[in-house]
Amino acid sequence: MTKVPRSHAAVPPGCDPDSVVLAFRVPNELDGQRLDRFVHWRIPRLTRERANEIVVHCAYRDDGSRRVPSERVRAGEIVLLVRERFVEPETPQEFGVLYQDDAITVVDKPAGLPVHPSATYHKNTLTSMLRARWGVGGPHICHRLDRETSGVVVCAIPGPDEVAVKRQFETRVVDKEYLAIVRGRVDADEMRIDRPLRRASEGLHLRMEPHDEGLPALTELRVVERRGDRTLVHLKPHTGRQHQLRVHLAAIGHPIVGDKLYGPGTSSEFVEWVETGMTDSLRDRLGHERHALHAYRCTIEHPRTGARMTFTAPLASDLEALWSSVEP
Repeated sequence: MTKVPRSHAAVPPGCDPDSVVLAFRVPNELDGQRLDRFVHWRIPRLTRERANEIVVHCAYRDDGSRRVPSERVRAGEIVLLVRERFVEPETPQEFGVLYQDDAITVVDKPAGLPVHPSATYHKNTLTSMLRARWGVGGPHICHRLDRETSGVVVCAIPGPDEVAVKRQFETRVVDKEYLAIVRGRVDADEMRIDRPLRRASEGLHLRMEPHDEGLPALTELRVVERRGDRTLVHLKPHTGRQHQLRVHLAAIGHPIVGDKLYGPGTSSEFVEWVETGMTDSLRDRLGHERHALHAYRCTIEHPRTGARMTFTAPLASDLEALWSSVEP
């Protein structure tokens, strides 16, 4: 599965030239699938009904002609979804700088700020904000962090520095540590959560699930403090599976407070949030506006000197307030 760079996906004739274009290549195994089902598979957070609507309103060919949901896609073809100019959701417009030199920049990303552009966020991203501050030759982001997760993000100057830092993340020589506020009182002071993960076989395909046939996933957990029916935990992932920390915590019966995908329901809160946005009722059930996960500390080797360097971002203010509100 390959997402074609936007620079390679021109706006089809007849469309607003300022439209946002998403281009997705059809893999061999999906040859002959209905177009609306391919879009649902490619953007799994959508319901099937919503995927059908998107095809009706947004699917085009290169020549500007429209497509219909029942069309069959062919292996290797590029599916174009054209979204006209829209008002992006508001996001935080500032980020902290934890460290900077000629090779790397380490920032403290606020919760709610997407790292990379997407169908919903185009300009209001950390990528765009870095470019606005330091120009096209400025630092590039070297790894991913969920939009709702706050904390340390490592960036590097394009070229050998960026390649060297990204390689560290790919080869898992980077030490990453997180803090999370979870539901319930975790009994053990320390534990190792060793549960393979795979894409969920039922429900939202965006979800991951523990399964013996999944890829290896290991997380170390240490209790920092217990208060009432909540626990503040320190987490150290030894693998980098999608949603690993969130799935592992839910699997041991202590989902992260505010988690829409792995929280108290069976992802129904996520579907409700997509359809209605955050409401008072939903916030009350989730326990917080966003999942209470913070990228607390990151240790890397400097790309030029090789020195081990550790960067720490204090617990985000909204999580400090959340933890302080829990009765002992």
